[in-house]
Amino acid sequence: MNGRQLRTMTTETLAERTYRAVHDAIRAGELKPGEKITERGLAERLSVSATPVREAIRRLETERLLDRTGPRTVVVAAMEDSAVQELAEVEVALRGLVARFAARHATDDQIDRLDAILDEADDLLIVIQQRNSEDRPIDRHLSSLFDTMQEFNDTVSSCAHNPVLVGLLEQTRVFSQAERRARLREHISAGDRSALDRYSYHRMLVRALRDRDAESAERIVMEDARAGLVGRRPTPNGDPDTE
Repeated sequence: MNGRQLRTMTTETLAERTYRAVHDAIRAGELKPGEKITERGLAERLSVSATPVREAIRRLETERLLDRTGPRTVVVAAMEDSAVQELAEVEVALRGLVARFAARHATDDQIDRLDAILDEADDLLIVIQQRNSEDRPIDRHLSSLFDTMQEFNDTVSSCAHNPVLVGLLEQTRVFSQAERRARLREHISAGDRSALDRYSYHRMLVRALRDRDAESAERIVMEDARAGLVGRRPTPNGDPDTE
């Protein structure tokens, strides 16, 4: 391998890492809609040169996560409500497809790992419900639960064995991880048990994956995803619970 090839590989790797860092910051809410970003500022923040930053910004502009306001300046894009709703529908559909592929391709070890993750979540739910009934702080335990369920979701995605599909799903996330967690905290703090009860549907998904029932896996995930986006809990027969 000559020096030119090595430089090209390094530049491409840095561009990908820079793109992922900015994308994740937007998703996590660290970079907020309307926030100004400069090439120089990002390069200094990420300790990289201007070239990978420029490539990452160009890619994020294509995905409409950034809007250009000047030759070297962009802002984090803010979507209209109608666009958010449309993107939410795409996200729900893609999550269903990921589950369908997972039912076809998940290994037994991966499904066993999903069960183990849910066992951890169940233990945390017991502690949270008990502390909630005693009016004791639950923030630390909620954070642990959120992390556990994020691991569950990531594992389901890996079960699909389809990185292209999973990549598309990541691009359509309507709400950042921070926003999702904040909304769930609000529901739980307000005494909404359905926010916690939603996790029982993950067991239904694991059973569908173990049975290789792609249709049921897709339906379960899409119903749960819709419930999470609109703040309603699906009932076991598949109808939203609006009580």
